[in-house]
Amino acid sequence: MSSVKGRGVSRRDFLKLSAATAASGPYFLFPGRASGGEKTLKIAKWTHFEPEHDKWFAGALAKEWGQRHDTTVTVDFIPIEELGARASAEAAARHGHDIFMFPWPPAEYQRHVIDHTEIYQGISFKHGNVDRLGHRSTFNPKTRKYFALADSWMPAPIHYYQDYWSEVGMPLGPLHYGSLRSGGQRLRAKLGIPCGLALAPSLESNVTLHTLLHGFGAKVLDEGGGVILKTGARTVEALKYAKALYEDAGFAEQLAWAPAGNVRAMVARKTACTINAISLLREAEKVAPDAAKKMRLSPPLVGSAGVISVPHVTSCSAVWSFAENMAGAKQFLTDLIDSSKTIYEKSGGANFPIYQKTVPDLIVRLENDATGDPPFKYKELKDALHWTANLGFPGYATPVAMETFNTFVLPRMFMSVIKGETSPEEAARSADAEVKRIADKWNQA
Repeated sequence: MSSVKGRGVSRRDFLKLSAATAASGPYFLFPGRASGGEKTLKIAKWTHFEPEHDKWFAGALAKEWGQRHDTTVTVDFIPIEELGARASAEAAARHGHDIFMFPWPPAEYQRHVIDHTEIYQGISFKHGNVDRLGHRSTFNPKTRKYFALADSWMPAPIHYYQDYWSEVGMPLGPLHYGSLRSGGQRLRAKLGIPCGLALAPSLESNVTLHTLLHGFGAKVLDEGGGVILKTGARTVEALKYAKALYEDAGFAEQLAWAPAGNVRAMVARKTACTINAISLLREAEKVAPDAAKKMRLSPPLVGSAGVISVPHVTSCSAVWSFAENMAGAKQFLTDLIDSSKTIYEKSGGANFPIYQKTVPDLIVRLENDATGDPPFKYKELKDALHWTANLGFPGYATPVAMETFNTFVLPRMFMSVIKGETSPEEAARSADAEVKRIADKWNQA
């Protein structure tokens, strides 16, 4: 994006850091050129929302790389819901794949991976420095090491049906949290169509509720990693809002949605809006084009803290310290950034580049999308990097932040209030105590 200058790590600081640190889904097999001493490279990758992306990743990218490097490349696609258990098992056994690709920062596995600074340094000579989102998602400021490579990310805008919201005098959809509640209440009363924010524990609800919490000015951790979830009234205010929104504009199915439940409901026009990666709109364009024509995108809702969102996905690749082909793993990830433009295209435009120069015409593409109807609807994403903060905000993606994310502390906190099981104050205290237990564990480790 042309407007993100100054947000990356400076080349001077990057080279200083580099010098300091230098002291189960379908399975694919690609043999490459046969030879007696041929190497192997084993990759585990989260299953993408766009099947075409994974088909290309295994059938073209990995295959061609293997042929160039006389390496047999295997790619094991793992559903997101199973990813944590699989990664933990490999880390405990110190055996498995060479590269493990996560849809979020794998900060909990820092003791089991290499320092990726060398990979970042190699990429920098060709594509420049990593941007702020990628840096804060993969860097440990205490050890001064990178625990993964951020290769792409997905914004999480609002999706809404323009025709539904026009019925309540809001053709531009909800613009702030107040209009989401008031407009959603009128919309449900008039048309029987509820709002469709994801609430039940899942990737979608994690992103939605972290975004909502930050929008109200509340945070899980401060910049230094201290637990501040229950500090002040902002967390309680966010919890009270979520309960009121559900009561005024929600429906019971939200509390039982499986992963991607909000996507299915939106594509079927059963809900009026939701927060998700644009893979949702791309799915609608393929299976429900009439619905897709009526769907629009907008930046995150304005809250008391302004406009802020966390990424739907931060694609991060880690090389295990027990990798059998460590050299090949490093080279594959270094070369992976060369394919950023194709990654963007094969993901339906969902995967934005970490290195902006790799997709230099991104803004032009967003303003005139090849399949969008109308073609300008994706232009709302052109400033996405400005309103997106890394997981772990306002600090880095630490083990505490990521274990909190991956154990669904926030969705469980919100659900307990929405269901009337606990008061907002008690829910905030309980979640704060849970995060502190996580922090104590990591401090001892």
